[in-house]
Order: sequence, then C-alpha cells, then structure tokens
Amino acid sequence: MCTSIAMTGNEFYFGRNLDLEYSFGEKVFVTPRNYPIARKTGDPLEHHYAMIGMAGGAEDYPLYAEAANEKGLCMAGLNFPGNAQYAAQAEPGRENLTPYELILWVLGTCASVDEAKRLLENTRLTAIPFREGLPVAPLHWHIADREQSIVVESCADGLHVYDNPAGVLTNNPPFPYHLTNLRCYLNLTAKSPENRFGGGLGLEPFGQGMGAIGLPGDFSPSSRFVKASFLRENSAGDLTPAQFFHILDAVAMVRGAVVTPEGRCDITAYSCCIDADHGIYYYKTYENNQIAAVDLFREDLDGRELKRYELIRDQQIRWVNR
Repeated sequence: MCTSIAMTGNEFYFGRNLDLEYSFGEKVFVTPRNYPIARKTGDPLEHHYAMIGMAGGAEDYPLYAEAANEKGLCMAGLNFPGNAQYAAQAEPGRENLTPYELILWVLGTCASVDEAKRLLENTRLTAIPFREGLPVAPLHWHIADREQSIVVESCADGLHVYDNPAGVLTNNPPFPYHLTNLRCYLNLTAKSPENRFGGGLGLEPFGQGMGAIGLPGDFSPSSRFVKASFLRENSAGDLTPAQFFHILDAVAMVRGAVVTPEGRCDITAYSCCIDADHGIYYYKTYENNQIAAVDLFREDLDGRELKRYELIRDQQIRWVNR
C-alpha cells in the first residue's frame, strides 16, 4: 500500500508515501559512484551514478524503496501482489536482474527516462531472492525525470513499460486500469460547480469545495490514485516541499483506519519528497511531523563507502516561548 508522485513546476519533485504495518529497518542511504554493486547474475557495477534514497541495509547492500541519482532520475518500487510475476531463471543475451536490483541498476546507469526505456527493452526480471529464505517482493516501479514519467510492470505476459501522464502510481490493479478509471471522475472540478441538475430549481452551492463531491476518500489503491491525481493536477502556486507533502498527506494512512487480515494496522511509515534538481532528500515519519533533509551533493560522491542516516523518529517541536 503506497502512493508515489512525480511533479514538475518551478522545481522537479518526486516522492512517495510508504504504507506498511511494520518497519524494514529503513534509513536514508547515499551510494557513492565507486561503491561496488553486486549482482546475482552478471558482473557487478563498479562505477555508476551516485544516488540517495530510503533503503533497508541488508549485508551492506542498499535495498532501496525509492531513490534519485545525481542526474535527477528518480525511481520507486510499490507493492503489486498477485500481478507481479518474474521469470524462473536467467536468459542468455538479456540483462537479467532481480527485482531488488532494478532500482540500483536503472539509477546507476541511466541519466533519463529515455535511457531507462532503452535499458528495459532488453531487461528480464528473475525470481531470485536477496538471500535464501527471503521472499521475492511483488513490485511494480515508477520512474520519472523532469520531462516524463513511466511505469514498469512484470506480469505473466512479460515486462510492460507504460507512459504515465498522471505522474502517480499506487498498487493493484495493473496500471492501465488506473488511467481508464480516471474517466469516471471527469465531472470533478476544483471550482464551484455549475447547476446541471435542473434549471428550474435555482440550485446553488452552499459551501466551498462542492465541485469535488465524489472524489474518493477511502484508502484503496484505485481511490488513492484518483485523489492524488486530482490534487496533483489542481495544485496551485509554487511547487515546494511543503506543497508536495500536503498532497501526500491527503492520501496517507492513519493508524487504525486500515487493518490487515492479520490484524495489523497499516500506517504511512514515512513520506518523502526528493528535490531531484538539487539532490535533496526530504522526509518525515509517522511519529515525527518535522521535515528532515539529507543533501546528496554534500557527500563524497567519488567515495567507496555507503553513508547511512538514521531516521529522526521522535517528535520534534520548535517551541517559540521557552
């Protein structure tokens, strides 16, 4: 359960809500250009673009949930259960990657969405776990730069790359459904609605916001896709991290509102906004509303060591009269 958004205005921002019922040991990671990235099949990436994002750090391998590289290309993996399917084994002559390697490989070697599209033409995703005993995560991916946005889905009938004019991704069903489903909401408007009910009744709105009556407010993937798309399309004023977080907040999960079949509460564990033009990773956690930031370009990008930043989870409050 997640929502990712790409927006270009005065700046280019990319980010997401990570909705889970547990923590995966996430930290902000910086992967410098010369940190060797191993692969299950094929040679490692010894030299690559530097990147920053949120990851679990198993065995000194940054398992990125989302990240951006130094060129401004961004990518996020979102849950796609029941639909994601991967090949059982590698195929000679193809770029064989596991799902957990895909973000590192794309961001490590591509500077734009166009380059990512070309890479993906010869890519085959294989169902090889990170290590024995761990499941292979069922994912699809949102990739974006300042100019365009795409979705990558590996299903039973192969790898699909879709143009994403909405700049939004959630979870199931497959991406074409979400674009089609938006047509059910053509009547919505951010403006005051016109009376189409009947001219003889003299009906008028009795409050602001009535043009968006019918905008879904539940937490299902299809509803979050519609709501995030509507807010993105109608966002006004300068695009700032604060504005971006307001959009993410509108589709975030409050503890207790979504309970899994196992009886756990889904929450928005963290929200992030990446200023891809300047390499700044902003985030806040469920426990701490204050925005924290890590700057990619203040790190030694030619290094060979991963840099990790623990999340600030305790609520930070700026007192003005103490």
